[in-house]
Amino acid sequence: MPVTKNLDLTSEMCSTKGLSRQLFKAFMTAKNQILAALSADVLDRLGPHLKRVTLALAETVHHPGEPLSHLYFPIDCLFSVTITMQDGATSEVGIVGNREVLGINTLMGNRENTQTEYLVQGAGSAMKIDAQVMQQEFNRYGELHDLLLRYSQAFLAQVSQTAACNALHTLEQRLPRWLLEAQERIDSDHLPLTQEFIATMLGVRRAGVTQTAQKLQERKLIQYRRRDVQILNQGGLEASACECFKRTKAEYDRLLGRK
Repeated sequence: MPVTKNLDLTSEMCSTKGLSRQLFKAFMTAKNQILAALSADVLDRLGPHLKRVTLALAETVHHPGEPLSHLYFPIDCLFSVTITMQDGATSEVGIVGNREVLGINTLMGNRENTQTEYLVQGAGSAMKIDAQVMQQEFNRYGELHDLLLRYSQAFLAQVSQTAACNALHTLEQRLPRWLLEAQERIDSDHLPLTQEFIATMLGVRRAGVTQTAQKLQERKLIQYRRRDVQILNQGGLEASACECFKRTKAEYDRLLGRK
């Protein structure tokens, strides 16, 4: 049975034996790097608890101060991890796509996340799982434990690089970096984003994003239409970006394997 005709696999199929199990593994291998790295034995234990969910643009799946009840493995959606200041200003501190899992801090001993908000910046689907189920598998101190520790190190590297980038680099460097980060995590040259949303994620004024995007468009690196940023020249965009995209990608590749 061709895998391409069975992309909408459910948790019910995951619990079955034989061909469905193989299809589930093949599906995950293609769609989420963390799940794809797990053995069939671990997926057998997690599979019955994984539920595919569809997420809308700008949907918030976690608010600051709330206990984290679930983790999300993005398939073709994109999450922003954001912090909002007392004056209402918001900025992105991390980005999570199909190389990653959202909600890793729920496995670190405290489920109440008091700082960050998890926001859907790219609509799509993800595999959702109860935090207690993940905690049980994590506490086996087996391959999931080791993999998520390496992923935590990679995500910390991303957050650290983002903090340095925001402090030291210009918007003309940061915007290309941010577009490349998003592209890599949804495997698409089309990013369904508004300039206002990009400005919020970068913590800058919309006018600055408009001006910078126009320059990139004039150089034929991107094309911007309403709610759609298309990357036309990836090599040119990488040359325009600061070093941060390549440094973060190299750290992910080192810790988790090349995508």
